[in-house]
Amino acid sequence: MPKQIPCLWFDGQAEEAAKLYTSVFPNSSIGEVTRYGPDMPPPMKEGDVLTVDFTLDGQEYTALNGGPQFPFSEAISFQIMCADQEEADHYWNRLTADGGEESMCGWLKDRFGVSWQVVPTELMTLLKDPDPGRAQRATQAMLQMRRIDIAEIKRAADQVTA
Repeated sequence: MPKQIPCLWFDGQAEEAAKLYTSVFPNSSIGEVTRYGPDMPPPMKEGDVLTVDFTLDGQEYTALNGGPQFPFSEAISFQIMCADQEEADHYWNRLTADGGEESMCGWLKDRFGVSWQVVPTELMTLLKDPDPGRAQRATQAMLQMRRIDIAEIKRAADQVTA
């Protein structure tokens, strides 16, 4: 299968976004930065950043400054599968900082409008519990949350109802 590299369309913030993402994820770096040449249509101008290649923990991405025509939406999001609550909190706090927005069920938008799902892997185990009642209680608890609190979901899952 050919290599797949997600390309994220920004309105002038491609380099700033790549810098944020590479500061948040381990083993990450910024690669090649290309710039617009002469005679560009407004609002672009010669020397402005066109693309930024970057890697987040081994996954390659390209950030493109294409203009305001195509804003981000929740129709596409990136899942961050986290080992534990501490790791989930790290990503949640860093990606909601400086203008990011919390949403429901572990979803957020960073300050650039990119959607992320911050998911402790233990959540998936609880939601797929072989005991349907336990799985349902975990699901109901998750549906009430913004940032996932795995201890609270465990408490809800373990509640015995009469």
